[in-house]
Amino acid sequence: MKFFRKLFATVASPCRSFKLRFPLASFVSSRLVTMVAVLFFLGWALFALMALAPGDIVDQMVSQQLMSQVSNGPGGDSGKDNSFSEEQIAATRAELGLDQPFTVQYFRWLKRVLVEHDLGVSLISRAPVSFLIKSRIVNSLVLNLISLVFITLFSFVLGVYFSSKVGTKIDVAATFFALFFHAFPGILLLILLQLFAGATNLFPVTGYPDFPFSENPAKFSFSFLYHVFLPLFASFLGGFGSTMRMIRSTMLDQMGMPYITALRARGISERRVYLNHAFRNTLNPYITGSANLLAGLFSGSLVLEIIFAYPGIGRLMYEAVLQQDVNLVLANSMFIAVLVLVGMVISDILLAVVDPRIRYGKK
Repeated sequence: MKFFRKLFATVASPCRSFKLRFPLASFVSSRLVTMVAVLFFLGWALFALMALAPGDIVDQMVSQQLMSQVSNGPGGDSGKDNSFSEEQIAATRAELGLDQPFTVQYFRWLKRVLVEHDLGVSLISRAPVSFLIKSRIVNSLVLNLISLVFITLFSFVLGVYFSSKVGTKIDVAATFFALFFHAFPGILLLILLQLFAGATNLFPVTGYPDFPFSENPAKFSFSFLYHVFLPLFASFLGGFGSTMRMIRSTMLDQMGMPYITALRARGISERRVYLNHAFRNTLNPYITGSANLLAGLFSGSLVLEIIFAYPGIGRLMYEAVLQQDVNLVLANSMFIAVLVLVGMVISDILLAVVDPRIRYGKK
């Protein structure tokens, strides 16, 4: 027992010293360690859920083969029976490693990723998973980051403005519409916007141009903005209402604080009171919730990408789950989880930057 106490004291002493000398670096390091642990258990849980799902990818392949034979007649076009035998099914499962417990499969995947830096191949398309994700993640990042920028700008501008008009007709109307679009079902809004595009022909019903960027970069950029306008508008309406109301309520809360009364008593203009003092304190709750907002945009873009045929990571994830493509599902989930966790760490660091009262590791 004394040995373990001595060992713990030996390890804890330099950690404590590092925390006192570099509190922010110590905080970031602890969050990174926590992030690694979260990702580890998340991957294990995903393998467990995929194992609990009925059937596997081999069953999908057999079903597709049987459907192909039915559509082409007995034996297909060649007149041969191409159905899988029990031995072939077992051999295919063994080849893909699906005959092992899910924990063994997970540690094999983890070893391949950490040691060989290889995410594996898609069990359906046989294409490298890293290639599939790379080809889709940029589209999702562009869509969601543009939406986040517009939500942030309009939420701050209108939230601060309506907080100065509290109780007026325009404030009541803005609050009503913000609540309405926040409560409105996102999938119904997307369907209505697509019906609007199809009925009026003002916008395309798909969210992506039908030619690559390399063919004509300038034309692609304008065509992309034209195609993505309605999906962006739907994503903006889904996140704007709650964010604007949060900024407005935070501003109203700050305007009732004693320091605001003291500033007004000193004769400071109302503009400076709003923008130089109260506005700065609204940054804290927004920075805290920005990571969750980005995560919500990514999760909401799944339906958006399916309805508007947008080639993003959400649509790829949906197809991988339907086909029970374990490698692709795990890589997609891990990548999005890393984005969210890194966003949370960055938001904690930004809190310390914008608010001098927050100092990690100091009492």
